[in-house]
Amino acid sequence: MPNATAAAAGASHSLSPTTSRRSSPSSRILTTPRGSLSCRLLSSFPSHSPVGLVSAMASPGAAGEAASRKKLLIFDAEKDLAASLSEYTARLSEKFAAERGAFTVVLSGGSLIKALRKLAEPPYLEVVDWSKWHVFWADERVVPKDHADSNYKLSMDGFLSKVPVPANHVYAMNDALTVEGAADDYENCLKQLMKNGVIAVSPLTGFPKFDLMLLGMGPDGHIASLFPGHPIINENQKLVTYVKDSPKPPPERITFTFPVINSSAHIALMVTGAGKAGAVHKALSGNESSSDLLPVEMVEPQDGEMTWFTDKPAMSMLSRI
Repeated sequence: MPNATAAAAGASHSLSPTTSRRSSPSSRILTTPRGSLSCRLLSSFPSHSPVGLVSAMASPGAAGEAASRKKLLIFDAEKDLAASLSEYTARLSEKFAAERGAFTVVLSGGSLIKALRKLAEPPYLEVVDWSKWHVFWADERVVPKDHADSNYKLSMDGFLSKVPVPANHVYAMNDALTVEGAADDYENCLKQLMKNGVIAVSPLTGFPKFDLMLLGMGPDGHIASLFPGHPIINENQKLVTYVKDSPKPPPERITFTFPVINSSAHIALMVTGAGKAGAVHKALSGNESSSDLLPVEMVEPQDGEMTWFTDKPAMSMLSRI
């Protein structure tokens, strides 16, 4: 696997989307609109809808632009969430491969990778144009790539080794560097790919605009390696920063900053299990204080869409759901 900066310098992309028409099973959906929410549905993939509440939430966009859009999906079973998340990802892959000739997708660790497993199965394995994928990580633990704590290893073992994404389109952290050096190297990788046109640039923020940011959330409300109360959550200049004292082991990590996360075209936030219910309650109850925000509450797309993929245990403390 080439290191991040070297891979960025040689990356290229072309236009060759593939399509395959499949029938869509029916399912029960209850919708509760709070604002306008449009959704482009492409016809290449089967449709998997949540059995539960679908809530569209609108919040004001930055700099007078159109409102950013949020959607909440609640699933009865993990298998249904996994099917829907895979469909969602495949549809965006088709969309951006056709529009841009590339699909930039950011992975995270934890149970998110397992939830993508359907992408490595038919029909997605055959019809997704994997040659257009460019894969990044929202955060990484500063450990060797073959270490049990490595998000790269987790992603390779659980997903990337099972799909034909070109090796030079997978941008891993350089594990031979110090934590400071690894953060700088990954930032340089992103900047090179922005110059090459592989990664789009947000016209609103000037930061990279990834096509899809796939995130999980910890029980404390952290996302990526942005932890509650840690000074790096306020970083607003760098693309990639680092932490040497993570409250969750291992202590040394690199992570995307909030300006990068919030500049994404699409953010999928997967939050499941009763252990996350407290943080979900704080994030969605509408009682947030700007002086006491959890990192998950700071995810606010500037010119994009955000979708929560959740289950009933995670939503259990919200009586109105």
